[in-house]
Amino acid sequence: MKTERFMAWGVKEQNTPIRALQSKSTEAIPTPGPNDVVIRNEYIGLNPVDWKVIQNWPVSWATGHIPGVDGAGTVVEVGKDVRGVVPGQRIAYHQDLHRNGSFASHTAVNQKTLLRVPDILPLSLAAALPCPLMTAWQAIEKIPRMPEADVLITGAGGMVGRFLVQLAVQRNYRVTAMASARHHKTLRQLGAETTIGWNTEQSESAFFAVFDTVNAQHASSMAGLVEANGHIVCIQDRLETPPLPAFDKALSLHEVALNGLFRVGTDRQWAQFRQAGEDLLTMVAHENLLAPEPHIEAMAALPEALEELTTQYRPLKTVIDVRHFANEE
Repeated sequence: MKTERFMAWGVKEQNTPIRALQSKSTEAIPTPGPNDVVIRNEYIGLNPVDWKVIQNWPVSWATGHIPGVDGAGTVVEVGKDVRGVVPGQRIAYHQDLHRNGSFASHTAVNQKTLLRVPDILPLSLAAALPCPLMTAWQAIEKIPRMPEADVLITGAGGMVGRFLVQLAVQRNYRVTAMASARHHKTLRQLGAETTIGWNTEQSESAFFAVFDTVNAQHASSMAGLVEANGHIVCIQDRLETPPLPAFDKALSLHEVALNGLFRVGTDRQWAQFRQAGEDLLTMVAHENLLAPEPHIEAMAALPEALEELTTQYRPLKTVIDVRHFANEE
């Protein structure tokens, strides 16, 4: 019988490209802290934040740090202060960027971020969801509820955008989705009332809110489409300066920082995060919230799959199969 090994992909040197990820093996799995749970990963969800932080290298990362924010698997060990979590439970999670991440056979995760996965939801799909799904949830929570108000979602063809379209429709907003033409049919099926291309002149509406998934510059360029006292929610960046003069439209500007909860989130906010996350996973399981099937790659192909995320030819969502990684050299 083979001895089970803890396997992981770490970055060999600081400030290196994604292809510098190196595999490593040890017979020791992570030791949980008092509030930690050790997850045996079955699948890893890849996200744009993964390659971005590798290339920008946070100051808290040492050489050999294991990246990865999303994963799904089963609980194998719990810390002494953990309550309500037992070995064998199916779990999805979003990991703190400053801790060793999901690019491994086992990951130690604080219990506050754990999302119980419904039995009917495949772990391969659950692993694809925490970052984009909870980002969309956090974004939609930024604005006050205003049924039948018009909202614009830019970059709506991506994972976050698709979830935002559905969450906005469920809150009775009238949704305009901005995306490449190849996504328009799908976005209308998801509930968008109007679809437009990457040309603001195609829209004659004044929007209660714009959700921008591109960058700060693009979000700022949307200010002319927002009605007085409206909202701009910047998801991929933040607006450092107001896009309009003072005492003009008096827009409210919002930034989204899902991982920021680890630094400043209260117990109340984490309880809300877990409840919302588990409710949303249940909605996906029952197809009340539609998620595309992920493209699955082997663990050995992780560096190449991550590199592909930086290109325009990337799959909509890539998930890495970790299940047999412990037996690979």
